[in-house]
Amino acid sequence: MGTDTVRVGVADEAAERRREQRGWYFYDWACSVYSTSVLTVFLGPYLTSVAKNAADADGYVHPLGIPVRAGSFFAYSVSLSVIVAVLVMPLVGAAADRSGRKKPLLAAAAYTGAAATTGMFFLGGERYLLGGVLLVVANAAQSVGTMLYNSYLPQIAPPEERDAVSSKGWAFGYAAGALVLVANLVLYMGHDSFGLSESAAVRICLASAGLWWGAFTLVPLRRLRDRRSSGHGAEERTAPGFRQLAATVRDMRRHPLTLGFLLAYLIYNDGIQTVISQASVYGSEELGLGQSTLIAAVLLVQVLAVAGALALGRLARAYGAKRTILGSLVAWAVILGAGYFLPAGAPVWFFVLASGIGLVLGGSQALSRSLFSHLVPPGKEAEYFSAYEMSDRGMSWLGPLLFGITYQLTGSYRDAIISLVAFFVIGFALLARVPVRRAIGDAGNPVPERI
Repeated sequence: MGTDTVRVGVADEAAERRREQRGWYFYDWACSVYSTSVLTVFLGPYLTSVAKNAADADGYVHPLGIPVRAGSFFAYSVSLSVIVAVLVMPLVGAAADRSGRKKPLLAAAAYTGAAATTGMFFLGGERYLLGGVLLVVANAAQSVGTMLYNSYLPQIAPPEERDAVSSKGWAFGYAAGALVLVANLVLYMGHDSFGLSESAAVRICLASAGLWWGAFTLVPLRRLRDRRSSGHGAEERTAPGFRQLAATVRDMRRHPLTLGFLLAYLIYNDGIQTVISQASVYGSEELGLGQSTLIAAVLLVQVLAVAGALALGRLARAYGAKRTILGSLVAWAVILGAGYFLPAGAPVWFFVLASGIGLVLGGSQALSRSLFSHLVPPGKEAEYFSAYEMSDRGMSWLGPLLFGITYQLTGSYRDAIISLVAFFVIGFALLARVPVRRAIGDAGNPVPERI
C-alpha cells in the first residue's frame, strides 16, 4: 500500500511538472512575435520613416535638443534599450532569487512590454520620439521578461529533460513568429484591398504583436508557480544597477567553469546574432535581392527553426548537449563559407542559405540555454540568467562592429560576412575547453548521465 502511494505521488508530481512545462513554453509563444514582426521586420523601416518626416532640412531630429540623424534614430534607440536592460536585469534577477516571487515580476515585465508594443499603433505623422520611448521600454521589458522566463528552466525540468524542454520552448517561439508573420504579411501586402493605408497596416501589425504578447502571457502566469527562496544571499540587500551586476560577476568568479562557458557563449552567440541582423543587408546590397525575397527568407528561417530546434534536441539526447552545440558551430562556419560564394541575383541559393540558418539557429540557442541551466548554483537562477541574458543582448555589438570595419576596409560585403567565422571558431575553441561534467558538479548540481 505504501509503495502504491509513492507511485501515485510520483505520477502526480510528473503530471504537474508536465503541466508547468507546457505553460512555460507559452511564454516563448507569447513574446517571440515581438522579436520577429516588430524588431526584425516592421519597426526599423517604419520608425525611420517617421523620424525622417520630423527631420529638419539637414535630415536631423532633435530629441531632448540633441541633433541625431533621422536614419540613425532606430539604431540609437535599440542601443539605449540595451543599456536600460543591463541596468535593470541584475536588480530584478537578484530580487527574484531572494524573494522567490518570480511570477509577479514576470507579469510586470511582460505587460509593460506588451503595453508599449500595443501603443505603437499611435506612431503616426512625426511622432518619432514616442516611437523611440516605446521601443526602449518594450525592448528592455522583453529582456527582463526573457531572463525571468529562462530562470524557471532548472526548476521545472530535471537534468535529463532540460535539453528537450528548452528546445520545445524555442520551437514554440519560432512557430508563433512564423504564424503571426504570415498574417501580418497578408495584411501588409494587401492593405489596399482591406481599405488601409500602408502606414495603418504597419501600425496594426505592430500593435497586434503587443496584443498577442499580453494575451498568451496569461497561460504561463496561470501554470508556473513560485518556489521559496533557498536562502542564498538572503542576508544581502539588493544593490542598484551596476553594483548588483558587479556582485553577480564576483559570485560567478567562484565558479570559473561556469564563467568559462558564459564567455564561450558570449563569443559564438555574438556571431549568431550578427548573422541574423546582417543577412538582409548582405542579401540586398551584395546579392541584389528585393524586399519580398528577404521577407520570404525571414519566414523560411522561422519555419525551419522549429524543426531544427526539435531535431538538435533529439541529437543532444543521443550525443550530449555540448557535442551537439559544437557540431552546430561547425555548421554555422560552413554556412558562412557557403554564403561567401553565393552568386548575385540568385534568390534560390539565398533560400538554401536561409534554410541552413533556420535548421541550426533554434537548436544552438536552445541547447546553450539548457546547458547553462546545469551550471547555475541552486538559488541563483534568476541572478545568473540575468548575466546570461546580458551576454545575449548586451554584448551583441562586437559582431556588427567587425562586420562594419571589414566592409569599411575592403568595400566588400562578402569579406564582411566571412569575417564572422572568427566568432564560431573562437567560440568552438573556448567551449571545447570547458569540462562540463566537472562544471556541473562544482556548481552543486546533479550531473546528468549524458551531457
